[in-house]
Amino acid sequence: MKDKRNGKLQTGFTLVELLLVLVILALIAGLVLPGIIGKAEGAKVRAASSQISRISMSVESFYLDTGSTPDSLNELVNEPGDVTGWNGPYIKTSILKDPWGREYQFRSPGQHGDFDIYSYGADGQQGGEGKNADITSWE
Repeated sequence: MKDKRNGKLQTGFTLVELLLVLVILALIAGLVLPGIIGKAEGAKVRAASSQISRISMSVESFYLDTGSTPDSLNELVNEPGDVTGWNGPYIKTSILKDPWGREYQFRSPGQHGDFDIYSYGADGQQGGEGKNADITSWE
């Protein structure tokens, strides 16, 4: 389009072109974002499973050093007063919370072994499916 005042060619986008680009970007975001969010939750489930394995190894190290399992997971970080042979800390405090920010559940003696460690998943409720399923040390 030529400017009548000075005869130069004006360049730029029209409002219709800009709106069309915004609509296309919104459609792409609507298709891609749900898939990305779903993958992030799957990564949290895998991270929780990995952390439970690390905590289990720490509990076993505690047992080898002291001859007993801890009464709570905090004993892996802070030396209990009534235990001899403690050679910790056995794990970092930050690993004692699941990826959703809740404390891992610990039971000793366990119902499925010498001890049970588990997380209730994304919803924090027992049971569930997918991202809300329980993540356990015995399965």
